[in-house]
Amino acid sequence: MSRYEKGKKVIEDIQQRSVEEIFGELEDIAPDLSRFVIEFPYSEIYTRDEVDLKTREICTVAALTVLGTVPQLKDHINAALNVGNSPTEIVEIIMQMCAYCGFPKAINGVVAAKEVFTERGLMPVRD
Repeated sequence: MSRYEKGKKVIEDIQQRSVEEIFGELEDIAPDLSRFVIEFPYSEIYTRDEVDLKTREICTVAALTVLGTVPQLKDHINAALNVGNSPTEIVEIIMQMCAYCGFPKAINGVVAAKEVFTERGLMPVRD
């Protein structure tokens, strides 16, 4: 299996969407960028055995919260749910990030999570 096919399978399994859906907006301006993403992190990193997908996705949610990249954060909140993280776990990790990135980014992260949870019928979040 090629790196592209290996990465494509992983990203489509995690995101539960096609790569065309995920990266369609890049097709007419930077089609190689989506290929780079598919072939490197999803083929070479996400498939390593040392850490499971649930852990990888919650770490990605934390990193994107710190960076403040809301569109990608919402995608990875969905992915985190798809691989077994609960809404409560996701909110806790985003809240923890306020110590590292500040309250505004953590609040933006929680708002992004709320949008995803609302779309998926997971609101309100309760313990």
